[in-house]
Amino acid sequence: PHPRSQPQSQPRPEPQLTRRQRAGLLVTLILGSLTALPALSMDMYLPALPEVSSALHTPAASAQLTLTACLLGLAVGQLVVGPMSDQFGRRRPLLIGMGCYVVASAACAFAPTIGTLTGFRLVQGLAGSAGIVIARAVVRDMFDGLAMARFFSTLMLISGVAPILAPVLGGQVLRFTDWRGVFLILTGIGALLVLVAMRWLPETLAPADRHKGGVPEALRTMRGLFADRVFTGYLLVGGFAFAALFAYVSASPFVMQEIYGASPQTFSLLFMVNSIGLVICGQINGKILVGRVSLDRVLGFALCVTGAAAVALLLMTTGVFGKVGLFPVAAGLCVLMSGMGLLMPNANSQGLMRAPHAAGSASALLGTSQFLVGAIASPLVGIAGEQTAVPMALVQLCALLLAAVAFVGLCRPWRTRD
Repeated sequence: PHPRSQPQSQPRPEPQLTRRQRAGLLVTLILGSLTALPALSMDMYLPALPEVSSALHTPAASAQLTLTACLLGLAVGQLVVGPMSDQFGRRRPLLIGMGCYVVASAACAFAPTIGTLTGFRLVQGLAGSAGIVIARAVVRDMFDGLAMARFFSTLMLISGVAPILAPVLGGQVLRFTDWRGVFLILTGIGALLVLVAMRWLPETLAPADRHKGGVPEALRTMRGLFADRVFTGYLLVGGFAFAALFAYVSASPFVMQEIYGASPQTFSLLFMVNSIGLVICGQINGKILVGRVSLDRVLGFALCVTGAAAVALLLMTTGVFGKVGLFPVAAGLCVLMSGMGLLMPNANSQGLMRAPHAAGSASALLGTSQFLVGAIASPLVGIAGEQTAVPMALVQLCALLLAAVAFVGLCRPWRTRD
């Protein structure tokens, strides 16, 4: 046909559609950094926990409450920021939340007492939750179907680097400064993200697509999800599994350094190895197992592996095998953490599959429940003081047993579901 038979303006929308559907490298890094910021805020601070306890003249359990406060803020904040981003768009709540994160991080650096530090950590968690929720929402705005799944996989790889590098970075920071320097670095990272997001992250939710119901509508949807027994089962499996994981995150700085004599740098390296194990198992799950083995079967296997590791840790810490050194305990924790790479993604995936009509609310509930249960588990690991690792192992074993009960009693994987 003659070239003029096609309207000259017809091809023009195509480049715009392509730009919208294909995130550039910079946008990918911004979204990955936003989802990784909470892990960075938690894990970079871990090697400094014993120093915080000493500098502020407070017991280990009180220092661990600063982790609980941040985790609680991350849990509650997701339920608030999610509906706000649906109502007001993505950029405004994100920039406000990240701005508050910068201020709270700076305040943590100058906190004079453990009480004020705990309060500022709560605010830091509330503000940092904006990055998690809105990054997921932006991906949903830009992609659909397989493209969205592929982008989420890329995002997970980027955000998975944070728990690997954060404690190592934190351990190295402590070579040159004290625990307050860790929070100053987090302040700088947050400020950089605010500037980059302000400049290069566009608004992805059109005004016509914004919801007017706000929080009440979201609460009605969540109430309906809780009425689904199977969804609630997977929610509890993921929540209790996260409690076992966070018992490790909260207690391991004291267990490794105070009880088994590891330096902050050795602890950071061991934490990095465990995080690598989690990421590798997660990639094995996503690249090899999914589509070949049922998710419930992999989930049941992961519960067995992590439960066995928790039993071994309890036996070692109670002295059943005699006095054990650092590396047997570290090996048990490595097995448990690696198993989480199979357990957590499948519990979340199965829960989301139960709610195709309300994926955003389901995602918020799954994330919030995990942070809430983790916040409860954190102070329990320090209840017997700093001289024993038994509470950590006991909390992990009890949490994984409760996860197994929820899986068998509520999910009932052997039954055919509607």
